[in-house]
Amino acid sequence: LLAMLGSAERFEARIPFPDLKTVKRVLDKELITRIAPQFDIEVPRQVVIEQHTDLPHLELDGVTFPVVIKPARSVVESHHRRRKLSVQHAADRTAMTHGLEKLPAEAFPILLQQRIVGPGVGVFLLLGERAVLAQFAHRRLREKPPSGGVSVYRESVPLDPGMLDRSEALLRSLGWTGVAMVEYKMDALSGRAYLMEINGRLWGSLQLAIDAGVDFPVQLVRWGLGEPVMPTRSYRLGVRSRWWWGDVDHMLARFRRSDAANDLPPEAPTRLQALAAFLRVWWPGDRSEVLRRSDPKPFVRETMTWLRRS
Repeated sequence: LLAMLGSAERFEARIPFPDLKTVKRVLDKELITRIAPQFDIEVPRQVVIEQHTDLPHLELDGVTFPVVIKPARSVVESHHRRRKLSVQHAADRTAMTHGLEKLPAEAFPILLQQRIVGPGVGVFLLLGERAVLAQFAHRRLREKPPSGGVSVYRESVPLDPGMLDRSEALLRSLGWTGVAMVEYKMDALSGRAYLMEINGRLWGSLQLAIDAGVDFPVQLVRWGLGEPVMPTRSYRLGVRSRWWWGDVDHMLARFRRSDAANDLPPEAPTRLQALAAFLRVWWPGDRSEVLRRSDPKPFVRETMTWLRRS
């Protein structure tokens, strides 16, 4: 998306997203966590490290461990090439210092965030110029890596009206139209929702929304072509989507590495509990994200790729 929007004048077709500047603003975690409280959206306590040269003078007032070391941008540009950056966890100052020192200069600014332990919840929207044209929510059940990342098993859940209103208001303030995912973590102790990031694009778990009755790609194309779009306000609850090989990776990580090496909190399921959940291959409401009887080839191709990589 960044590559296409950076060369939008080369395309005769319309790209149904805002301009590159707006997309970069929405993807800037430092910016959105700074303005989110204006819309009654809670964010984790954090310290912002603006640049690599600030590390020797780092002040940690208000920081309690464990912390999350989060680049403000997931994709950075250096020497005309793009590079993806990942989130790290640090249990103490030594681990934090080691993690920060490994980061390249272009990764900054960095957010040192309070770690929120609890399930991830996504709010998914298609925003037209004046109204929400499609809406959906899911809860993450398992992720890869196990400490938090890409969801490999997730379930459609009711969309909290207040969370919907606040998420829309935040996106509108950034000049956003089109599809976006607003990601939250629900604190397991307090039940409060904390904003994690915004993905201003179609998301990896898109198939779950389609299976639950919200066909974001079709709606996005119709809206992008200027055709009438009937707003989608409801969807089926309790539909679950499983990315099989991602789930296998989740289990391998649980058994190949200790809980500490996986950065898991004490409240995480034990290995046996995780294995029992994984072995429940199918349950009413489950769908396979990739394997479909009508079109099995993507799963065959993915399986071959996974086996070669392993």
